Amino acid sequence: MGVTPLSRRVFLASAAAGLARGSETVIDIHQHTNYAGRTDDELMAHQRAMGVTRTVLLPAGSKYGLAVGAGGNESVVALAKRRPESFSFFANEVPDMPGARQVLEKYLKAGAIGIGEQKFAVDCDSPAIHMVAEVAEEFGVPVLLHFQQAAYNMGIERFHLVAEKHPRVSFIGHAQTWWGNIDRNHDQTAMYPKTKVTPGGITDRLLSDYSNVYGDLSANSGLNALLRDEDHAREFLARHQDKLMYGSDCDDRVGEGAACSGARCLAAVRRLAPNSEISEKILHANAERVLKIHAV
Repeated sequence: MGVTPLSRRVFLASAAAGLARGSETVIDIHQHTNYAGRTDDELMAHQRAMGVTRTVLLPAGSKYGLAVGAGGNESVVALAKRRPESFSFFANEVPDMPGARQVLEKYLKAGAIGIGEQKFAVDCDSPAIHMVAEVAEEFGVPVLLHFQQAAYNMGIERFHLVAEKHPRVSFIGHAQTWWGNIDRNHDQTAMYPKTKVTPGGITDRLLSDYSNVYGDLSANSGLNALLRDEDHAREFLARHQDKLMYGSDCDDRVGEGAACSGARCLAAVRRLAPNSEISEKILHANAERVLKIHAV
């Protein structure tokens, strides 16, 4: 794939940013190929600009592009093979589609280190999700799920049943309904709530009560969870310091500034984490442990 003039400019800017940032380790557990039409070269430049050491690519299923035109399994395999020092990849498929198990197994055997992003119109405790968990347990990999009221992985109030049934599977929660439910008083119809947080919501309890449940801080939903109530965020990052992982899940081409939720989330973690040890856990150490990968 050729390098566009835009990606050349971004590369030069990102190289300078990387030198200025130093050797801090950052694992980004949530990115996509072809995100809203972004090229692989633009994605690589974006990740360099943010100072990301290793990126995990999450493919779409064969029938849907995760609502953002994301590339499928073959696209993430291709980029990971092209830049093995920088990218790892998950396997994915629409879980209630015939042959889904076989597709997941194919790409896990090809080197996928997890399953997801599961972002499909099923209940979170459906037979299809239990099947995904069974495959994950067989291969010893985590599952990353997008929770969105009335759209994807519905019924978050029942997800504890899935975590209980599959205690050897690591489940990583993400998206609007997941992050809204850090608040005990969450209105399930609100996608980006702005009110102060009362601890003890569904997500807060899942992270506290189940050793196999984790949180992916990516996208505007994760960023909103940190910024809506910064006093709560500091306590939340401390309380769940062993359960949270950084991800970007943003489609911009630059990798910095107000339009880049990934860069803004990085800045928020660095600023709100009570100390450097907690920041390092969230930015790379937890991902290394849960995803069984190394940043370099």
